[in-house]
Amino acid sequence: MLDVLGLDAEAESIYRRMLADPQAGVMALATALCLTEDRVRTGLDRLSELALIQPSAREGIGFRAVGPETAMEVLLARQQAELAAQQLRIEASRAAAAQLIAECSAFRPTATDAASEQLDGPETIRERLAELAGSVRCEVATFAPGGAHTEEDLRASRQPNAALLERGVQMRTVYLDSVRNHRPTLDHVTWLNLQGGQVRTVPELPIRMIIFDRQQAVLPIDTDNARAGAVVLRGAGTVAALCALFEGVWASAIPVGDAPKCDENEMPPHELAVLKMLAQGHTDEAIAKRMGVSPRTARRFAANLMDRLDARSRFEAGVRAVQDGWLPATR
Repeated sequence: MLDVLGLDAEAESIYRRMLADPQAGVMALATALCLTEDRVRTGLDRLSELALIQPSAREGIGFRAVGPETAMEVLLARQQAELAAQQLRIEASRAAAAQLIAECSAFRPTATDAASEQLDGPETIRERLAELAGSVRCEVATFAPGGAHTEEDLRASRQPNAALLERGVQMRTVYLDSVRNHRPTLDHVTWLNLQGGQVRTVPELPIRMIIFDRQQAVLPIDTDNARAGAVVLRGAGTVAALCALFEGVWASAIPVGDAPKCDENEMPPHELAVLKMLAQGHTDEAIAKRMGVSPRTARRFAANLMDRLDARSRFEAGVRAVQDGWLPATR
């Protein structure tokens, strides 16, 4: 009956018998349930693992069953934590899928085909992006990771951005929260917002990406070096998946005119993002890259959170965060 909560039928029967007869030891339980003593001990190990039995001070009885109300709370909390951890892994997989699409495109022939087009080198990338921007009719949706941007790059982007907005093209761009601490980038983002572009920020982004009219998406082939090459993807299913990824991130992003707010546990968004990535097993370097901060800063974030959670591993930090209410059960 409780197998959906991780308690097999034999362990459940032992637990029920212990509730009915708190004085029963291993031998008495084995006799009452027609089990061998080894199987009873195996069941007790499982109950102990699930925290459904505790040491007993009674002479001759080394354990006692916790009450059914407490037991169900323990089992439900455990399952909730496991589901939350699985949800975090799903979110990580969705982001990784976008990265995989781009990286695998590097192995395709360089010639243009119906579904993809490979671009080699920064000049080729810039020229193709200008062509795509010139032909776009409705919308440009962009992930702009990497933290602070150079003033030269920011100045160079103003004229084409202004031209798109003057044509009535909707521009939605997601930057990292870290740009709020870099005055030149923040000034540019504020300018873009005033021109009619919609700009939001998030603590971390999975990949650099530009989607034109929900029909073509440009992603870097090498996520560590966006200037090395890119791929233009046109497959309907692939682009639809990337659009869904963008919409999911956009929905949780904060408009540039608003300050990021702490959650109900007084945890700022960047700490929540670090917790999620810790649970997903990301390294400090990966966290730094996705948040646009230095590896040293990422290590400090991770160390502080693991210390506060008294966690020995990154996955344990995520599970404890769910149990303590720092992370929601589903997200």
